[in-house]
Amino acid sequence: MAGSVQAVPGFDLQPSSEQVALSTNYITNFDFLNQYLPDTYEKEFERYGNRTVASFLRMVGAEMPSNSDLIKWAEQGRLHTKYTNVTSAASAAADTATLTINDTLVPGSEAIAIRVGQTIMVSANAGAATLYNKAIVTAVDTAAGTIDVAYYEAGGQTFGSGVACSLFIYGSEFKKGTEGMDGSLEADDVIFENSPIIIKDKYAVSGSDMAQIGWVEVTTENGATGYLWYLKSEHETRLRFEDYLETAMVEAVPAEAGSGAAAGAGVTYKGSEGVFYVVNNRGNVWSGGNPSTLSEFDSIVERLDKQGSIQENVIFLDRQFGFDIDDMLAAQNSYGVGGTSYGLFDNDMDMALNLGFKGFTRGYDFYKTDWKYLNDPTMRGGINAGKINGMLVPAGSTTVYDQILGKNAKRPFLHVRYRASETEDRRYKTWVTGSAGGAATSSLDAMEVHFLSERAVCTLGANNFFIFED
Repeated sequence: MAGSVQAVPGFDLQPSSEQVALSTNYITNFDFLNQYLPDTYEKEFERYGNRTVASFLRMVGAEMPSNSDLIKWAEQGRLHTKYTNVTSAASAAADTATLTINDTLVPGSEAIAIRVGQTIMVSANAGAATLYNKAIVTAVDTAAGTIDVAYYEAGGQTFGSGVACSLFIYGSEFKKGTEGMDGSLEADDVIFENSPIIIKDKYAVSGSDMAQIGWVEVTTENGATGYLWYLKSEHETRLRFEDYLETAMVEAVPAEAGSGAAAGAGVTYKGSEGVFYVVNNRGNVWSGGNPSTLSEFDSIVERLDKQGSIQENVIFLDRQFGFDIDDMLAAQNSYGVGGTSYGLFDNDMDMALNLGFKGFTRGYDFYKTDWKYLNDPTMRGGINAGKINGMLVPAGSTTVYDQILGKNAKRPFLHVRYRASETEDRRYKTWVTGSAGGAATSSLDAMEVHFLSERAVCTLGANNFFIFED
C-alpha cells in the first residue's frame, strides 16, 4: 500500500500578520509565544540604599579573645567615704550626738568606714541651707553602725533628732603625743561579669537551583555580581548575620530566674548582658522626651560630674534627637529665631547653608552622630513602646584588672570578647556542607553555608554612659 502525507500535523493557512495594539496602548503580554520582548533593567535598583545597620561597635569598641564561659572584671570603687542616710539621736543645740548610719553597706564588709579621730561634715538632706555641722568622731560602734561625734560649733547641732542627713569625711585631728589612727581601710573593688552567647545562621540551596541562570543581575552591598540568584541570597544571609553580631550585643538580656528561657522544657538559656541592659541598670537614664535646652543638658553635665567626669563623649542618636540638638544650638545665636545665621558664613548665594552641628562643649565635649540602627524602620526605628532615642558613650579607654592577663590593662569602655583558643577561633566561623558548590561532606544534593560566633560585650564604667528613652 502506497504511503501518504499525513493530515496532522499539517500546514497553517492562517495569516501571519494580525492587528496590533495601538500606540496609545501598552503591550503587557510578554511571553515566548509572541515576538515582543520587554526592555529589562538587569541590575536591581537599590531603593533602600545600604541596608546594613552594624557600625556602632566598630566605631567605639574593639574585639578581644576570651577563653571561658564567664568573663569577669573589677572596677574601682569610690576613693572617699560618704553616707547619705544618717540620723542623729540628739536634739537640736546638743554639743555631742550619736549618729546612726542607715546606708546599705558594702557587701562582705558590713562595717562603716569611719574611724576615731576623723573629722566629718554632717548636712541635712532637706530644709534650710544652714542645717549643717562639722564634728570630730570620738567613738565608733561597728556592730551597731553608729558613731559618737563632738561638734565644733558652739551652738551645737543645727538640725533636730531623726532628721535625714548626709555626711562625708574631710580629714582628721589628733592630740599631741597620741597613738596613730586606729584601724585601716581596705580598697574596695566592684566585680562585674558577663557570659558569651552563641549566634548562628544558615543558608541552604539545592544543587539544581545553583545551576539555574536568572535574568536579574545580582547586586549586594559587599560587591557580589552575577546572574545566579543564590549568590544574592547567600550574601544577604551573611550581611544579616553580621548585623546580628552587633545588634545581639546591644539588645541581649540575661534570662531571669523563673523565666521561660531559664527554665524551659529540656533547655536552659542564660542570655547575656547587652549594652542597653547594662546602661539601664548601672548607668544613667534620661526619660520623658529628648533634652533640647541648655538647662536640660546642664542636668546631664551635673550627673556626669558625679560619675567619672570623662571629658569627651559621643552621643549616638536617632534623627529627631539630632534635630533637637541642632535647634537648641542654633537658638543660641542672636539670629537663631528670626534668621538663618547659625555660624560664620559669607552670605554667598551659591553656598549651601549647613543647618546642623557636629558637637558642642558644655562643661564636657559632646559630639553627635546618627545611629542608623535607631532610625531603621525594620529595627529600633519602627517601634513605639520601649523606644530609645540615643545613647551617650564616653570616648577613650579605662584601666581594669583582667582576670586572663592577671594584671591591669587598658580597655575601651565598650569592647567585645569572643571565644578563642589555639585550636578554635569562634569570632566569625563560616563553613560549607553538602555535595554542591564545591562541598563534599554528605550525600545531600544541596549546599549549606553555616555561620557561627560566640561572643559577649563588656560595658566598662557603665556609670559614665547615658541612655535617652521615651
